[in-house]
Amino acid sequence: MRAAVNPPVHSNAAWRDELRATARLALPIVATQIAQVSIMTVDVLMLGWLGPAALAAGAVGANLFFMVVVSGFGICMATAPLVAQAMGRRRHAVRDARRSVRQGLWAAAIVSLPGTMVMWHAPAIFAGLRQEPAIAADAARFVDMIMIGLLPALGFMVLRQFTAALERPRPALVVQVLTFLVNAIGNYMLIFGHWGAPALGVVGSGLASAIANWFSFAALLGFVLVDRRLRRFHVLGRFWVADGARLAEIFRIGLPIAGTLLLEVSVFSAAVYVLGAIETAQLAAHQIAIQCAALTFMVPFGLAQAATVRVGLAAGAGDRAGVARAGWAAFGLGFAFMSATAVLMALLRWPIVGLFLDLGQATNLLVAGYAAQFLLIAALFQVFDGSQTIAMGALRGLKDTRIPMMIAAFGYWGIGFVVGCIAAFWFGLGGLGVWIGLALGLALVACLATLRFAARERLGLLR
Repeated sequence: MRAAVNPPVHSNAAWRDELRATARLALPIVATQIAQVSIMTVDVLMLGWLGPAALAAGAVGANLFFMVVVSGFGICMATAPLVAQAMGRRRHAVRDARRSVRQGLWAAAIVSLPGTMVMWHAPAIFAGLRQEPAIAADAARFVDMIMIGLLPALGFMVLRQFTAALERPRPALVVQVLTFLVNAIGNYMLIFGHWGAPALGVVGSGLASAIANWFSFAALLGFVLVDRRLRRFHVLGRFWVADGARLAEIFRIGLPIAGTLLLEVSVFSAAVYVLGAIETAQLAAHQIAIQCAALTFMVPFGLAQAATVRVGLAAGAGDRAGVARAGWAAFGLGFAFMSATAVLMALLRWPIVGLFLDLGQATNLLVAGYAAQFLLIAALFQVFDGSQTIAMGALRGLKDTRIPMMIAAFGYWGIGFVVGCIAAFWFGLGGLGVWIGLALGLALVACLATLRFAARERLGLLR
């Protein structure tokens, strides 16, 4: 392992090179993320065509699945910094990279077991969260179907992290676009009963998503095994041989990542259940607004994954100045994009709502009004949302995951959720109060995580 080198002069050419490298790596990752969240957007759109009740049931069920799968994603994401730092130290570290991928797949299989058990108890969970009985029943049936796709979803994330760490994210993009098509066709068939399929409604949406997850994993694994430049890693070689040290390292790095992601996702999921207890119309409106925010969030989230790889490569090479450039280049790109989306989301919130609901129907106007309010708050927190995830991604490149998890716990739950509930119930703001609390929590996490990365790169703490 090389010792850290003194940072060279930050020339304009070096910054331009880093911006280009980050953008080149991030664009396919961002496109992959957009394709992935578009799968859920299609689910929301088609369930919205069935009516607000189906949309609310899909929201409740999807949020439980999303909390479980994102927890697993966090552990799987430990694959990227491990592979990136190994390749940064030595460009032909095939054996080391294979160990990380193989044990990442082991970790995916391990965490899928408790995740499946959680979803198996969905009816009791929804009852305990005081959801409307009819909504909870449909949501539980949705979960029964979609949980079949948990294991392949986690396996796909491991392979995505592997190809991204090698700065080859395009195969995952192609697979995700094909998966989007598989899911859209499956939803159209299974929700509404087209082309001879049964009309399963909300349940059909869950089944279509599960099928799409199995397709994405099988397709990307097949590519990794046959591609000329990737098959040399033999990722399934000696697959059944235990590697306790590497598996432990994946969990050591990945558990705090999982905790951080779970803290963020769970606070938004908790908002779903709070709103479900307040009013079904506000719950349906929240699902529209959060789906739009999730779509724009995919750009900084993709930049965060690129930052993990670029920072990890520089840290593995002991390049202190490279770490700084990689992190701040991603910040700059994310800030520019999220500033633009904030303006567009604020100005076009009613046309956006019109994509999900027929504004000509009087029965939809209450939900539409709430959704427009929530989108305005979402516009205000765009920059903070982008900054916090990029900061977390840059810190992951340094294998710094424990303190960021603590920052997330304090910001999302200690401040954001508490303030949101006080505003919703004490001050009578309802869903608007919940969204104000979420925005405040994101802003706090963004500031603290950015300050931590600034301190780490300034002090040259690359390990």
